[in-house]
Formats: sequence, C-alpha cells, structure tokens
Amino acid sequence: MRGGQGAARAPVIQFTNCRILRGGALLREDLWVRGGRILDPEKLFFEERRVADEQRDCGGCILAPGFIDVQINGGFGVDFSQASEDVGSGVALVARRILSHGVTSFCPTLVTSPLEVYHKVLPQIPVKSGGPHGAGVLGVHLEGPFISREKRGAHPEAHLRSFEADAFPDLLATYGGLDNVRIVTLAPELGHSHEVIRALTALGICVSLGHSVADLGTAEEAVQSGATFITHLFNAMLPFHHRDPGIVGLLTSDRLPAGRRIFYGMIADGIHTNPAALRIAHRAHPKGLVLVTDAVPALGLGNGRHTLGQQEVEVDGLTAYVAGTSTLSGSIAPMDTCVRHFLQATGCSVECALEAASLHPAQLLGLEKRKGTLDFGADADFVVLDDSLHVRATYISGELVWQAEEARP
Repeated sequence: MRGGQGAARAPVIQFTNCRILRGGALLREDLWVRGGRILDPEKLFFEERRVADEQRDCGGCILAPGFIDVQINGGFGVDFSQASEDVGSGVALVARRILSHGVTSFCPTLVTSPLEVYHKVLPQIPVKSGGPHGAGVLGVHLEGPFISREKRGAHPEAHLRSFEADAFPDLLATYGGLDNVRIVTLAPELGHSHEVIRALTALGICVSLGHSVADLGTAEEAVQSGATFITHLFNAMLPFHHRDPGIVGLLTSDRLPAGRRIFYGMIADGIHTNPAALRIAHRAHPKGLVLVTDAVPALGLGNGRHTLGQQEVEVDGLTAYVAGTSTLSGSIAPMDTCVRHFLQATGCSVECALEAASLHPAQLLGLEKRKGTLDFGADADFVVLDDSLHVRATYISGELVWQAEEARP
C-alpha cells in the first residue's frame, strides 16, 4: 500500500529502543512506518493528531536500510546463467534465501553466455517489488560478453564478443533486448565501446567498466561517455602502476565530468581482495565504494563441484575456482558477511560499512530517494542488526519478511 488515502488509513507502526542509520549517523530515534514507507512523526502528531497503532521494541538493535546487491550470479544451487523453462522459480528461491542476509533488493547477474541463453533467460527476470516472497529485483546485471579475453577471469572464452561496426544493434541482437536490464559490464578498450556506452546510458542503463586491460585514459573517456561504475575493483583488470594506474586510477582522477561520482564494486569476502587493498580503495574514495557479493550458485552449498554459466566451479572451503584451475570464480560469502569483513578489514565506522551495502548501491542506480535510506518518504526496507552486525530481522515495505529463530517470540 503506497501513498494516497489508503496509506493514510493504514496502521502506523513505531519501532522503539533502536539506533537508526540516517544521514551518515546512528541516531537514538524511533522509526515510524505506514503504508510501506518511512513516516515523519512530526507530521503525524501535529497535522494528523495521531499516534502509533502498534509499537515494536527492537531491543537496542541497529536499524539500517536494507542491503542492495548489484552483482550476484546465483546461489543455493540456482545459476542465473543457466537457461530453463522456469528461470523465475530459481530467481524466487534466491530472492527468498537472501532475506536472511539482510538483502532487500538485488540485480541478478548473468556472466558471459551463448546468445540463446540471453534470449531465453532475460525475458524471464522482470523487475519485481520485494515482499514476503523475497527481495525485490531491480533489473539484471549483464557481465559480458563484451569483455577482454586477457582479463576474462571465469568467463568462457568461446562466448566472448567484440563490437561490430553497428555496435549498438549488435549488442541488442546479442542480448535480445534490454527491457529488464539495469547494468552492463563491458571493457572500454573494445572498438566502438564509447558509442555503446552513450546509447546505454541514454536508456537509463548503468554502464560498468570491468574485465578489461584499459589504461587510465581509456577509462576516463568511458566515464566521460557515461560510465559510472567499476566491476569488482582490482579483480580482472590491469594492476595499479604508478605511471598508468589503469581503471583503478578513476578513484582519484581529475578528468571526470563535473559533479560525476564514480562508484566501484568491492568483493569483501576475505579472498578476492587483500585487506590492505580494501583500505587503499576505501581511503582514496570512500563515498564510491559499493559492496557486492559476486556470489556464485555454490553460495550456501559447501564444498564440491557446481556450475557458473558454461563453466564448472570447484568450492574448497571459502574459495571458488574454475574447476581444474587457480582462477577465482566469484564468491560464496553472503552480503552480511561481506559487511562484517569490510568493517573489520578497513577499520571504518559501522555507519560507513552499512552505507557501502545500502546507500551507495542505491545512489549508483539513482534510487536513493526510495532505497538505501531511512529518510522520510523512502520505502520501509530495512534490516535489524545486533552490535556485531549479525542480522536479526529483515523488513520490506514495513513488513517483517525474515526473522532469526532466537529473535522470534
């Protein structure tokens, strides 16, 4: 129930005894919710002369905006890059299972795949609001196939593509349409990439730079053309060099368009990025850091062999490799684990760690008025956390959608 007279008649819920993340600080305030949105209590008191219909004691916990994962390849045995007649049921399973990790919205991610996979899978993953059934789908993240062979990582070489002379029509033919797409990762050094970047951004699609051997100049030109994101910083790109820092140099570049903020994904799973590298990135550009899981279908399944698109993946402990190689193949760490590791590794504030998983991805996608915030009028998507940042409960549109067993009455 959103807005209008219906929302005005909806019950008002007051969450008490909590610290809420708002404006970059943890505030000892109550959170008021009505009709699926965050409510301004002053307007309730002084304009409507109303009080709460229900109070819920949060036991001193932290209330933070729901986490948003903009790069997740699957999980719990579901592979978003595997074509089937019922892709939706797999997406729904992942959407439901990630609620326990505080994720309220996500971008299902497809790795480099044959054309028939895109054509079959993409129409089956529509944008969808979250609720008791699971986290909301914000749109698909297409990672590949327009990426570097040299930095393909776990992407299958046989299905990589470069742009033809008619670059944007070629991209449309590859994907079969962009109706459900929110992010496209590409390598900016590929010929005709800048016209593709301009065309995608004109459609409101976020362009991310990754799996690339681009130098800094090429990366800066891509940002000038409209790119706003870097896919898993440090991974699958040229290493930092003092004479040409490559894509990493975008974090401190002085050649970006005025007012443009570059965002960058970080896999803070303790495997993909050394803590020192996490600290360097965070201290260089803290407001652009977006935590992503880059989770693979093996998330939640344990050791053994699993899939990632057209590849076989082997999980050993906390690490996932392309089977038979030493190439990392995504992560098996859920978002709440990444938040805790990021906090510990960087020594940043709790507020910074939480915003990297909520506010920053919302800003990247232009959703910061509705998602990633607990400001008045925003969607009441939030996560209840204890002091060690373990998830106690998850709410979407003000409705309890998951609760830890020990937190249940």
